[in-house]
Amino acid sequence: MKNFEKKKKAIEVFQTYGIALTGKKKTADFFQELKMDKVFVDGLIYELELKLQKEIEIEKITALRNPSMVLEELLTSVD
Repeated sequence: MKNFEKKKKAIEVFQTYGIALTGKKKTADFFQELKMDKVFVDGLIYELELKLQKEIEIEKITALRNPSMVLEELLTSVD
């Protein structure tokens, strides 16, 4: 149940950034398809980290190219 609550919080954050996690948008590239700026993406990831109380390693952040990759990284080792 705790994992479900974390997913719900993450979806809320994505929605505030105007990203629906349905269809092709969940795998759309932040920079090319969603036309997001690096600072905007960093802000999104930071806000997700705060909401879910989990920090992503800096080395891994640069590899995160779409919303589903971010969710997978944040939810893989949820307590």
